[in-house]
Parts: sequence; structure tokens; C-alpha cells
Amino acid sequence: MLARPRTLPTGFIAPCLPTKAHTLPSGGLWLHEIKHDGFRIIACKDGERVRLYSRPGNDFTRRFPLIVETLACLRSRSCIIDGEAIACDDNGVASFDLIRHHRHNDRAFLYAFDLIELNGDDMRRDPLEVRKATLRSMLAKAGLGLRFNDQWKAAARPSSPMPASLAWKALSRSARIPSTVPGAPPIGSK
Repeated sequence: MLARPRTLPTGFIAPCLPTKAHTLPSGGLWLHEIKHDGFRIIACKDGERVRLYSRPGNDFTRRFPLIVETLACLRSRSCIIDGEAIACDDNGVASFDLIRHHRHNDRAFLYAFDLIELNGDDMRRDPLEVRKATLRSMLAKAGLGLRFNDQWKAAARPSSPMPASLAWKALSRSARIPSTVPGAPPIGSK
């Protein structure tokens, strides 16, 4: 018997996924950011309604109340933020074990790294640097549940050695070239 295809939540936008590579891409067209040890989350705010979805579309709203509370307090009418929910141990290091088997974690926060929608405008066609600058501005005075995940241009990577527990991932080919989503309807369209 064939399994029925899974129904995703209305308005769910699947996150872009990184491609694994043996060497880091280089050149001025690449941005890099730290891949934290947590759950990939699509955080959605529409008026007073807030929902958090995992990468495959599971509802994680009740699981991370600090993220929900902080997202609800943002000044925007609506937004969709792509990020990673993490919880840190006593040394400040992200630990997947702290959130993996817990149904509720009030210390977990979201490292936000992309702004998909803002006040009804689909941001995915805007250059990545514009989306990130807007996101950084939105989160500048947000509460503890939302934090901006910084990035580096390939030529300006930190020169100090990074701990082995932190993995780099390529994020985008170019912030100067608008990203396109072939065939994607505008957000909010029916």
C-alpha cells in the first residue's frame, strides 16, 4: 500500500538547503556563516498569530516559547524568517541534546539568517545582502528569543582558528545578484 503524500501547512515555505562540499568556496561572490547545532526553523508571524515550522513542516510552535514570544513582539505586521533554533549549555556552546528530545524548551532561541517575507512582500527576489541588512535592523532591538546570525564574505573570513565543533556552510553565490525562485507565486497569493 502506498503512503499518502504529506500535507504541508498552508503558506509553508520550504527552506533552501546547503550543499555539502569538501572545500570552502572562495571569492567575493560567496557568503559564509556558522552552522549551529539545532533545528532548522521557518518562523512565521501574521498579525498576532505566530507559528514555527521544522524543515519538513512539523509545527514546533509550542516547543520554543521564547522564540514565539519574541517574534510576536516584532513591529512588523507579518514576516517569515529562516533560522536555526538552538539551546546552549553552561559554557555557551550550542547543544542539540538540550532540545532534541524535549517537547518544550523555554531557553531555546532562534539564530535568524534570512528574511523570506516582510509585511506581505516576498523578499526572496531581493539580493541576499538586502534581506540580511533588513533582518539585522529588524532584530536589533528584539528580545532574547531572536538573534541575527552574522556572515562573512569569503575573502574576509575570520583569521583566528574556529573550534572544530563549528561547521562552515556556504550560503549564497552572490549577494549582488537577486535570487530568483522560478515559478514561485508571490507570498500571499492564492
